[in-house]
Amino acid sequence: MQKVETEALLKIKDIRKSFGSNEVLKGINLELNEGEVVALIGGNGAGKSTLMKIIMGIYQQDAGDLFIHGVKTDLSKSSLALANGIYLVPQEPMLFPNMTVEENIAMGFNENKIEMHKKIVDMIAHLGWDLKLDRRANTLSIAEQQLVEILKGLLRESRILIFDEPTSSLSFNEAESLFELIEDLKKKNIGIFYITHRLSEVFEIATHVAIMRDGIVSLSGAVSEFDKSHLVKALLPPGSELKTAGESTAVDYSKAKPMLELKDFSGYGFSGLNFEVYPGEILGVAGVVGAGRTEFATTIFGMDKVKGGKVLLDGEDITGMGTRKVLDKGINYVPEDRFLNGIFKIRETGWNISSAQLRNMSKIFLNKKAEKELADKYINDFRIKVTSQDQLMGSLSGGNQQKAVIARALSTNPKVVILDEPTRGIDAGARGDVYSIIGKLKQQGVAVLLISSDLEEIVELSDRAISMYQGRINHTFPKEKIDLDNLTAASFGVYEEGE
Repeated sequence: MQKVETEALLKIKDIRKSFGSNEVLKGINLELNEGEVVALIGGNGAGKSTLMKIIMGIYQQDAGDLFIHGVKTDLSKSSLALANGIYLVPQEPMLFPNMTVEENIAMGFNENKIEMHKKIVDMIAHLGWDLKLDRRANTLSIAEQQLVEILKGLLRESRILIFDEPTSSLSFNEAESLFELIEDLKKKNIGIFYITHRLSEVFEIATHVAIMRDGIVSLSGAVSEFDKSHLVKALLPPGSELKTAGESTAVDYSKAKPMLELKDFSGYGFSGLNFEVYPGEILGVAGVVGAGRTEFATTIFGMDKVKGGKVLLDGEDITGMGTRKVLDKGINYVPEDRFLNGIFKIRETGWNISSAQLRNMSKIFLNKKAEKELADKYINDFRIKVTSQDQLMGSLSGGNQQKAVIARALSTNPKVVILDEPTRGIDAGARGDVYSIIGKLKQQGVAVLLISSDLEEIVELSDRAISMYQGRINHTFPKEKIDLDNLTAASFGVYEEGE
């Protein structure tokens, strides 16, 4: 039986929002009831973040109303949303870097410090997370920062929680702990909006699903009414299909010369790594957060100190070279955290794309024509949605930012590209575009090192795969052995040959 308005925890009625001439929300109607988890999915630019920011009081709607338990409620300020028990756990952590974990979590609470400390300790113990309260936020990984943001929301005892891609940086165990917690929250009649691009999560934890496309809710209902194929089709414009890198078959590299070779390579967080990547090969790297994957990538790229072993690029020893020399030799790196290390948010998109090549475009004065042509090429080839090259990078959707970051890396014509979580936090359509780009790199003979926590991504794209566990490579899989079961078992150190 359909619940009446007075019983709804939150009712969103005909919400509209425009930014200038761009109509982002075109009359949204949604309902969240007590104990429900509504999975909200949709492409970047579909309007889901704008809608959640209206609920949180960050934006104000142009038209429409919000009801809490049937009462029309003013949520035009964040303070009003918080007062009404609404809390948004952001996808990109927003912590004070020089404050400790505990200070960040306790910010905004007026409770006694001793009582607050006990609450935080008890919550962390309940979740089973390993998080030291005296660490400064600037020493935390992305995953650890995400845990802090989640704790800030949970400790507010909110009636309505909004999770924005909460598992995008979490390990398998951390994500499972979060899912168990969400089940507890449902039992306590807390309503949850859960924004995700991982469709498997919809069926694991959500009670209802709503798909947004181009500012409208194009599909909604109980999760039990749909399967994955329904959701994928509803996410895309009519007549569109997801692009992938194409069917990949096993390739014999035994007689080829490696483009990148690591020999007993060691650094902070990893040791004794031995593997090769060949021209035109996609080598997937699986492992849980903390396995040492990003650490070895940044060390190859000259960002961290080598402790032992060698790195050979096309047979040349480049061990310990700085980032500029590594770039010049032919390796480029697309970082895991595009917001911290990947983009210049307050600079133009065209400049972001061409910036890696600026010194090659000038002697005394910058060749503006060459710069523009380079940016245009990648904007067109990668289908980056911009009003012009002058649009600020920070105003682009996540998927378009990611494509621009990859474009900058490829503008240097590298021999090897290291892609660290290349589709983290981007929508299904942009993910398909990134997969297509990776497929073109393979065709061009570029060696690709693909680091991803999305094991389905590694299964789909990789020619070979390695798994890392506690800083070491514990297994190597040929194409025919790459599947979710094997990669998951190996990532947690429980894989046995012959499985």
